[in-house]
Amino acid sequence: MTTTVALGPYAPPAPTRVLTARSADGTELHVEVHGPDHAPAVVLAHGWTCSTAFWAAQIRALSADHRVVAYDQRGHGRTPASPACTADLLADDLEAVLTATLAPGEKAVIAGHSMGGMTIMAASARPAFRDHAAAVLLCSTGSSRLVAESTVVPMRPGRLRTWLTGHILGSRAPLGPVTPIARRILKYATMGAGSAPHMVEACARIVHACPRRVRHAWSNVLDLLDLDHAVRELRVPAAVIVGSADRMTPPVHARRIAEALPHCVGLTELPGLGHMTPVEAPELVTGMIRDLVTTHVSMKKEGA
Repeated sequence: MTTTVALGPYAPPAPTRVLTARSADGTELHVEVHGPDHAPAVVLAHGWTCSTAFWAAQIRALSADHRVVAYDQRGHGRTPASPACTADLLADDLEAVLTATLAPGEKAVIAGHSMGGMTIMAASARPAFRDHAAAVLLCSTGSSRLVAESTVVPMRPGRLRTWLTGHILGSRAPLGPVTPIARRILKYATMGAGSAPHMVEACARIVHACPRRVRHAWSNVLDLLDLDHAVRELRVPAAVIVGSADRMTPPVHARRIAEALPHCVGLTELPGLGHMTPVEAPELVTGMIRDLVTTHVSMKKEGA
């Protein structure tokens, strides 16, 4: 018999309203809107194997005075899978969500974690993105060489480590129920050593809910991903955050992105934290989003 931990602020909050955004290929994306209709807008894009539930702490904190839009990436959460999985489709999906939830010309801060950050990069030159993005927050993400530079496998860099990492991250095996062993494995791979049990529990429930076929299909996309060119097209103010103990996208990725960004407004490296920064450091990530809204959305609105 296993013992679960109360999720507290990590329990998914009930949305103010739910809608469907139709992407370019017809995929219907599950979208949740939280908070007052006329408040400054924040759009949240989650990462690989996650869902809108990943942003629970940020949604709870921000929705009192922001309009928070969160959506399930295709194949994740309540958005159906599609036959194809590409970075261009992720960009299509983000454009669809922005168009469906924001008024023409309305600006928002867009935050993306892991694959959500890659979604932002993939959409950097898209018309809808440029129309609506006031600033972005890139959390624990990378633009290329994701498998080669992962440190999930504790070996020296090289072809063998890359091969092993690719097979582990791309495994077709089901994750099964959330057991004590499963929590320990997930914590090792994705979180810092000091992560509290309720944080680990929240992440484990989310990741284990992702269908194995979806997990495998998107792992192939991440393996071959190269968005270095797209980083240079990300012309809005961009903040970057990473945990120093991130094994999935180690700090080398964040530093490379920060150097390539046309308008980087800060690189934050959090000592001892892993890959799940919005869960591991919820107040800090929420505060960074608030600061971006205050600086790049609220001021523009007042001066309009």
